[in-house]
Amino acid sequence: QVQLVESGGGLVQAGGSLRLSCAASGRTFSTNAMGWFRQAPGKDREFVAAIWWSGSSTWYADDMKGRFTISKDNAKNTVYLQMNSLKPEDTAVYYCAASGELRRIWDAGVYDYWGQGTQVTVSS
Repeated sequence: QVQLVESGGGLVQAGGSLRLSCAASGRTFSTNAMGWFRQAPGKDREFVAAIWWSGSSTWYADDMKGRFTISKDNAKNTVYLQMNSLKPEDTAVYYCAASGELRRIWDAGVYDYWGQGTQVTVSS
């Protein structure tokens, strides 16, 4: 089992920034990738960004490129999502997830463990 705890969500004005954190514990040796997904009310869960556990490779959804940055602190087993230039349409619950896969890590289906989610609200 891998436990994931997200933090850092909140209310921010459009154009502002937030940094989400995801602390991983448990059987993290089985983890090869970490991802961030989000789900807005009435919409499907969508991919935001992902990073290999080694930190050597990252992926972003097209809408997030240039605004969001995913990173990892190996010593703390923590993954971060720095979100800049936030827009009202970024409002959603953001979820951290862990996967044993190295491929298709933009696909929610390859993730085995999920955090409880953290709410991000961007006001206009």
